[in-house]
Amino acid sequence: MHAFLARAAIAGVVGAASFEAVRKTVAKVPLRKATVVAAAWGIRVVRDAERKAGEGAEHARLGLADVIAEARERAGEDVGPPAVTNAGSTTSDN
Repeated sequence: MHAFLARAAIAGVVGAASFEAVRKTVAKVPLRKATVVAAAWGIRVVRDAERKAGEGAEHARLGLADVIAEARERAGEDVGPPAVTNAGSTTSDN
């Protein structure tokens, strides 16, 4: 029983010292600066995730286009090279 109380007391002292150290460190860093740093980090993470998602979507699109082209070729359809399209264009080249 005494060993348990001794361990609990030591854990309490270490926890209190850790909390105090963190509190003093946080008090030294202005809240606005910490918020800006955290927001910038979040923006970078989202930007990177968005880029990777776009790359994955493009990879999937190209893979599907290859499969469809090969299937058309095997079915005997005349398959030309893939057409380059402009997503923002409102006119037709027909």
